[in-house]
Amino acid sequence: MSATTIIDTAPLGALIRYTDGSPKPPARFTKKLAAWERSNGIGRLVKKEPPRPYSTWTAPASFTLHEGNFSSDGVILVTIMRSHAADSALTFDVVEVPQPGQVKILLDFGGTTELLHLAANETAAELWIAREGYRNARLEPVGASDDGRAEEANLAA
Repeated sequence: MSATTIIDTAPLGALIRYTDGSPKPPARFTKKLAAWERSNGIGRLVKKEPPRPYSTWTAPASFTLHEGNFSSDGVILVTIMRSHAADSALTFDVVEVPQPGQVKILLDFGGTTELLHLAANETAAELWIAREGYRNARLEPVGASDDGRAEEANLAA
């Protein structure tokens, strides 16, 4: 599916795979493999942004995927986020959507909503907020009708 379809239909917290369609090069070709990995990967959908008008041009709608963290001794040192514009030539697939019973921890900032964490349940979400210290975060339980199985039906169509 296209990037526009992801922006229109995929819920925050969905696991998204993206690819340029090229085969993975052998590991011995480290530079080619690194280039391939920049256009082929997987991440959790954490933010959707509408088109942004500027004085000389308009930035297209986009979405951001959280691809992972690098940490040391339990401290996150680097967070890998990758944004894709609506006009991206890559192909996207929804691998997994948040399941009913999970809780999204969301932060509203600058007119957009960002997913901070996807917790297994409300207790885990409250513990995460207490540990991380986000005072303005809000909890949003995933229900069967709003983001769970109903979304899977929409994405399969």
